[in-house]
Amino acid sequence: MTEQVDTHTHAGHDHAGHDHGDHSATDTKVDTRADSINMSDAASGKVKSLLEQEGRDDLALRIAVQPGGCSGLRYQLFFDERTLDGDVVTDFDGVAVVVDRMSVPYLNGATIDFMDTIDKQGFTIDNPNATGSCACGDSFH
Repeated sequence: MTEQVDTHTHAGHDHAGHDHGDHSATDTKVDTRADSINMSDAASGKVKSLLEQEGRDDLALRIAVQPGGCSGLRYQLFFDERTLDGDVVTDFDGVAVVVDRMSVPYLNGATIDFMDTIDKQGFTIDNPNATGSCACGDSFH
């Protein structure tokens, strides 16, 4: 189940010089691992770009599963400088992705992708562990 995810960044909307190709989960090649989080090349490239805009090299992309939403659970994606006890850190071409120990079982096998199309732009999460979602596309159970 693929869901659009809102992120907490300070990214501007200046797209001059950026590739506006269709980066969807169907045409992005990812070696999917069932025992960890996965990230497409498009997503890691976008995260690198956002980190360069922030001018910080000490931040990691943290993904967490939080209670909430109409289906019971929702994703959070944000930059974080903290390291917590039990965090699982995975490197994707120089991008550190951090998952807290409580979220790991919900995110193993999930793939973070980045879509940049004429009708939508943003990070998506394709999660085989999500058994259903609500109409808002923001939560799962």
